[in-house]
Amino acid sequence: MLVRVEAAAITAPELTWAETWESDGVDRTPIIPSHEFAGTVAEVGDGVEGFAAGDPVFGLVPFDRDGAAAEFVAVPASSMGHRSSSVDPTIAAAAVLPALTAWEALHDRVKLAAGQRLLVRGGAGAVGSMLTQIGHAADAHVTATVSSADDVERVRSLGADEVVVVPRGSDPEDLRGFDVVVDAVGDRIPRWMYAAAAPHGTLISLQFPPDDELASEYGVSTVFFVVSADARRLAELDDLLANRRLTAEVASLFPLERGREAFETAGTPGRRHGKVLLLVRADRI
Repeated sequence: MLVRVEAAAITAPELTWAETWESDGVDRTPIIPSHEFAGTVAEVGDGVEGFAAGDPVFGLVPFDRDGAAAEFVAVPASSMGHRSSSVDPTIAAAAVLPALTAWEALHDRVKLAAGQRLLVRGGAGAVGSMLTQIGHAADAHVTATVSSADDVERVRSLGADEVVVVPRGSDPEDLRGFDVVVDAVGDRIPRWMYAAAAPHGTLISLQFPPDDELASEYGVSTVFFVVSADARRLAELDDLLANRRLTAEVASLFPLERGREAFETAGTPGRRHGKVLLLVRADRI
């Protein structure tokens, strides 16, 4: 389908990913970045059912295709879903990648159940905040770690039952017995996270493959995956967004012509939490 883009979110590390610059080993530059989008259907391709021109949509462009930092983007129908009219396109675009990642981790990879204990490392980040909210919505007991006391109340407001301050480089010794442990920080997984999982618990890594030797030492299962979009997940996320059981934080908004500045802002260490977005429709700025 051809989508008229309203908002496109930025994930700064995408400029370091091999699939951004090549497809099956073939260079595909120049490229268009920003794969998280919200907009309206402009045209429907042959064989596509369930969508019509004018429908509000959101989704995730496959990473080996051109993204949504443009007025229009061509997207496989399988990578987008309907967006409720009550869901602002900026919130939908900001939510889609971190929320899809969190949903796949907790519902498709481990099937988190009510009452289970979930530990989220990095609860203040984009993915960590979604893990916290989706874990809370699943009636799990959610413990989230943050690196600064400044983030405690904000993460608690997202649904964390317990928030623990763990400064970078430190190893907490009192986090034990979790059914599911998820690393949302994005660096190498520290030993203490393997120890935090209960015997036969599961550790999920979103950036780097887990260490098999450490997993065996602590008796935990491991999961590592690259997120993908599908209609079912997007429908679940739209329902959560529409019913205000899930939200995304927007750090700053830029018009499309300031795209370079937007990417530089998104990649700045220590900036405020939330997604940096490109607003393609000038009347929304």
